[in-house]
Amino acid sequence: LGQRTAEMHRALANAVDAPAFTPEPIVAHYRRGRVESFRNLVRSSFLQLRRQRARFPETLQPEIDRVLSSEGTLVARVRALLDRRVAASRIRVHGDYHLGQVLFTGKDFVILDFEGEPARSLGERRYKRTAMRDLAGMLRSFEYAVAYALRHGPGRAEDLAALRPWGRLWSRWVSAAFLQGYLAAAEGAVFLPDAEGFHAFLEYNLLDKTVYELRYELNNRPDWVEIPLDGILEKLGEGVGVA
Repeated sequence: LGQRTAEMHRALANAVDAPAFTPEPIVAHYRRGRVESFRNLVRSSFLQLRRQRARFPETLQPEIDRVLSSEGTLVARVRALLDRRVAASRIRVHGDYHLGQVLFTGKDFVILDFEGEPARSLGERRYKRTAMRDLAGMLRSFEYAVAYALRHGPGRAEDLAALRPWGRLWSRWVSAAFLQGYLAAAEGAVFLPDAEGFHAFLEYNLLDKTVYELRYELNNRPDWVEIPLDGILEKLGEGVGVA
């Protein structure tokens, strides 16, 4: 799957005869725009969480409060991540990349549904971004699979604490295999920065994706809101590792 993802990005980056697909450098203006966009996303999502706080169980209130108190820390983290030059290009990406967008044939993967996130405007979906955006979407999808299995699988509630470390191990192992396959197939591509830049933009996109999930779950599946809540805390080093 990692290899096929890299090949998808190579194909998107090689359509140089179409201006809408021509790779563009990651410049300071783009990095500043990502920080501002993230700040607005955090502000609006946390405002919504604050307004809906009372509707959630009392057992979830401490986790909600920890997330709400992390607003400044999250923005500062992203600003620090993107405050450096990156020698790579941004490209057209899938834009809504997760396990639900791939089919396993038994021997290989087929990638589908290139419309981007339906909730975003057509202009936003056509916007050129770093390839790490799609990687973050798939990595979060692995974590969602674990979180859903722990909550709704055949296990007993009393076994949840013992199962969490195994779920965390699975998602990290699968994520490492996915990234290993991706990096091997993407080596030398215009969209692949050096190791430091790769990790910085991957972490930024993971944070951005997780906060976006928080807003999505608040609007569509409030019963799932604990998954992005714990994802945010885990990325800040405070989570229990359910998501």
